[in-house]
Amino acid sequence: MEQAPSKVKTLEQAVAELARPGSSIALCAALEGFVPFAAAHQIIRQGVGDLTLIAPISNICFDQIIAAGLASRVIAAWVGNVSTGIAYNFRRAVEQGRPQPLEVINHSNFSITLALEAGARGLPMAVSRSPLGSDIVKDNPHFKQFACPHSGDKLLAVKALNPDLTILHVQRSDPAGNCQAWGATGFSRQAALAAKKVLITCEEIVAPEVIRADPERTLVPGLAVSAVCEVPWGAHPAPVQGYYGLDNEFFVDYAAATRSAEGSAAWLREWVYGLKGRGEYLAKLGRERWGGLMVKHSMKSAPVEYGW
Repeated sequence: MEQAPSKVKTLEQAVAELARPGSSIALCAALEGFVPFAAAHQIIRQGVGDLTLIAPISNICFDQIIAAGLASRVIAAWVGNVSTGIAYNFRRAVEQGRPQPLEVINHSNFSITLALEAGARGLPMAVSRSPLGSDIVKDNPHFKQFACPHSGDKLLAVKALNPDLTILHVQRSDPAGNCQAWGATGFSRQAALAAKKVLITCEEIVAPEVIRADPERTLVPGLAVSAVCEVPWGAHPAPVQGYYGLDNEFFVDYAAATRSAEGSAAWLREWVYGLKGRGEYLAKLGRERWGGLMVKHSMKSAPVEYGW
């Protein structure tokens, strides 16, 4: 069988080619896990600004990009810290315009999923009853009420979303970008298929035969992927099923460090600008710290038969 062309790049190369100033980028589509922190840090290092950030539960990933002054708009259901609640840089940007003003377009987790699903299907909108009756739809340009031509029921037209770039972190991929994930992946597939370009970071790059041997786990086909980067621990401090768990202590420390704008700037200098890449990040984190997050109780899945 002829092998598909390789799409393997370094993370530095992939971000430089795909993350452009002024673009819309979908991140954190798997909710609390699989957050592509390594890619977000590379965006910050390269100073890619004037970004529209799209996510359901964006976690401190967005908060860090906002702290760097690189976000002008957020389309999300929640921006915060999964361990402490508040995201201080997001709050400062909304309330004080620091480090720059931030436009926020509110969604629910469900409505943003519908918006990306519509985008993936090439439709201009999705139709829903949710979140009718909530303040989310008030003066929100992404929602329009209308009467169903069949039943007369009051419905919502949810504006489709088509990100310029979606970035996903997964467990594994082959060199052509056929990537696999297991566990809670949220609406990662919709975010990828709705996007104009897709960047995959993964814990490991494997041979194509590994992917073909277990096709049901394939999250996004390589034909939809622009670049794939092998970045072990690329989602830390978020968890990746079967590889490492959530680093709750890291989230708590981040909250304490970023209560002030000065503290946030110092945190970025220490954990992003002052490190060349994920290798130095892991060295700084320390083997004992990340070793303690690795799988301790193995739970292998049962093999399946794909023959006929």
